[in-house]
Amino acid sequence: MTDIDVEIGADAGDERLRRWRLVLGGEGGGDGTGRSLSGTDAAMDQTLEALYGSGGGDGPGGAGGAAGSGGGPAGSGASRSAGLGGSAPQVARWLGDIRTYFPTSVVQVMQRDAIDRLGLSALLLEPEMLEAVEADVHLVGTLLSLNKAMPETTRTTARAVVRKVVEELEKRLATRTRATLTGALDRSARVSRPRHRDIDWNRTIRANLKNYVPEHRTVVPERLVGYGRAARGMKKDVILCIDQSGSMAASVVYASVFGAVLASMRAIATRLVVFDTAVVDLTDELDDPVDVLFGTRLGGGTDINRALAYCQSQITRPADTVVVLISDLYEGGIRDEMLGRIAAMKAFGVQFVALLALSDEGAPSYDREHAAALAALGAPAFACTPDLFPEVMAAAIERRQLPIPDMAMHQ
Repeated sequence: MTDIDVEIGADAGDERLRRWRLVLGGEGGGDGTGRSLSGTDAAMDQTLEALYGSGGGDGPGGAGGAAGSGGGPAGSGASRSAGLGGSAPQVARWLGDIRTYFPTSVVQVMQRDAIDRLGLSALLLEPEMLEAVEADVHLVGTLLSLNKAMPETTRTTARAVVRKVVEELEKRLATRTRATLTGALDRSARVSRPRHRDIDWNRTIRANLKNYVPEHRTVVPERLVGYGRAARGMKKDVILCIDQSGSMAASVVYASVFGAVLASMRAIATRLVVFDTAVVDLTDELDDPVDVLFGTRLGGGTDINRALAYCQSQITRPADTVVVLISDLYEGGIRDEMLGRIAAMKAFGVQFVALLALSDEGAPSYDREHAAALAALGAPAFACTPDLFPEVMAAAIERRQLPIPDMAMHQ
């Protein structure tokens, strides 16, 4: 082994100790690593200690202050204390510090942990606090849950934060959604005498299997099935029915954005319905998803049966309608009626899609008995990421099998 190898090995070992020291915390190397911190590392350690230290559960009234609240990296001799204190300015400084020391993805996780562990939701009602946060889908969900308690002085700032997130989501999702669904609408308009380039060979072969000629090992296509182009007056009706219980916050945000995107497509008539124990139709707000979001009321009970009854009453063209229920399926209403409505809609030709979540986090806690009952009706319930949602909608519009991930998990 050369001197260079030894030096590289020593550097790697020192870096591991440094990382373990930041993970474990502890005064003066008392964590067992024997490693002390100084400069930026000490300041990073204090931001972590304020949230995850032994006193981190003290809540907004806990003692101590945010790391680096003096305006720069703390030295190794700086006093340590957990908790973020009770004032918005102090928390805002801490939020600024974590943006200085950690990447955006880590900052968003730490913000969520601070809200959950330290009970900082109330401080989000102060404009200074909102201006300091790194906006993401989870923050929007928290703001929406606080909507009714939000003072007017904060509402403008909160709407600006929500609009920023919504615009970023639209940039990410809108173009692909429109392209995918436009193609699905075109393909769903089948014609019987297509031009050669518009022949759907898979469906043509299936339609002519009875004309198979064994000696030639081929199918004689007496009837051609082709792709048509969606006529100007041809429309699909899409009803998004969204559970606004507290666990569905991220799904509400994404569904509102998708609702606005679908509503912008001429060939799709979109209706957006949110529910808890009451049902609210927000279709008239779809031109602005921020208005949709501030029209929701996160939390409360759940009456899926009542929501589906309303959606059922809005269906005028069953064969051209897609109903998307986004819910964890914990039903507070009449279970048998809920399942009966779904069965009736499917019997009349409605395409019914049940999503346990529309978010990047996967399936939340959900009612497995109800999920199994839906699967038995031919409507398996599954969690869907925002990136997969356009493909799910395209499949529903074309009346083909849904692209269900990890299907066995949710049946």
